[in-house]
Amino acid sequence: MSDDLLAQIQALQFTDKPAAEALLKGFIQDTLKLIPVKVELRPLAVSLNSFNGFVTLDDGRRLFFKTHTEPGSVIGEYYQGAVLAKAGYPISQPLFSSTKHGQQLLVYDVIYDPSVFDTAWALELETEDSDTLAALTNAQNAADDQLLNLYLQTLEWQSANEAAKAAVHQLFFHRLAAGRLERFYGPDLEAPAKEFNIKLPDGEVAMSDVRAVRWQINGQRYDITLDEIIEKSIDLLDPIQDGPSIIGHGDAHNGNIFFRGSAPMLYFDPAFAGCHHPLLDLTKPLFHNVFAMWMYFPRIKKQEMTISLRKTDERWMVEHDYVLHPVREMFLKSKVDRVLVPILRELKRRTWLRSDWRQYLKASLFCCPLLTMNLTDHEKYPPEISLLGLTMAVEMGADSEDKRSRIDTVLDEVEKAL
Repeated sequence: MSDDLLAQIQALQFTDKPAAEALLKGFIQDTLKLIPVKVELRPLAVSLNSFNGFVTLDDGRRLFFKTHTEPGSVIGEYYQGAVLAKAGYPISQPLFSSTKHGQQLLVYDVIYDPSVFDTAWALELETEDSDTLAALTNAQNAADDQLLNLYLQTLEWQSANEAAKAAVHQLFFHRLAAGRLERFYGPDLEAPAKEFNIKLPDGEVAMSDVRAVRWQINGQRYDITLDEIIEKSIDLLDPIQDGPSIIGHGDAHNGNIFFRGSAPMLYFDPAFAGCHHPLLDLTKPLFHNVFAMWMYFPRIKKQEMTISLRKTDERWMVEHDYVLHPVREMFLKSKVDRVLVPILRELKRRTWLRSDWRQYLKASLFCCPLLTMNLTDHEKYPPEISLLGLTMAVEMGADSEDKRSRIDTVLDEVEKAL
């Protein structure tokens, strides 16, 4: 069994679910030595690099399964859920698991609570009321207060060799430097244009051209190209660096957290858990819970927004009206006020705060819109959304001039608070 099979199942669930379920049934039997009589995949918008669903065993039990697929992974150890539980995280523990490289699958008791992702999306669609928003806000605030305490309790200095082993780097540095960047967009500016094109509102463009331009986005000027951001980010995110670490989930976007009303939120799927830098731990929730709904629901978001592109010899000029829903602003405020600012203050107090902390965080944020999914996949992303994704990558990875971007405005306030 290999990553290739899991990746095949992940992709096939959206086009031929019965075939994907048949492959997974055999995988479960061969790998976990269980006897599944029925497998039910759940193709979900949040499952960008994963799949989940239900399996019924021969003894009648109906259980829940999930895995994360990462072809080309260079990390050897994933799924350190026990480390999170020992640290005090409220986390669902698997009944059966396979964590061997290329065969990672965890099986749990069924959890009937909705994910935070589904709850927040229902609020955006206005199928939930203000009482739900109030309850979700209270739960998020409590979860972030708890997260800060867990950070402070587990904060310690980490050697460069230990830091390099952290699974969380697979989400950032290794996607930039090993495989995914090249698979999506080509190795460099010399890549054949015919192999790596992207469809934008004004037609198909070579990614080598896209990576070489400078941008102006809603009045924000960027004097750096995508290729220059990539080069800078690879240097900043080098895993072989000593520095502060905490015990963290690593991939705590809302699809991996259950909303249980007044009960504490429940973490799930600790594929990238372990000891790593707190800013890397905060990256996924800061981007995916706030800025990324276009990534999950591209066609819905296309209908809700307008975007235009005008090209000059000096730069590409983009104007769009994509805005954050109030529930997204809530997630951003809670995470920044209750976790990001306090942990940066503590790092500064201990003289552990790197001088380029802001650039380091923006480098990891940059990986989220660019490398979670392939923006050149025109079957998944309309041209307008592909363009929006490119602008998000630029805004996350580069510093805005003239007018400040949303993320730079937030980080300006964070700097003042330190």
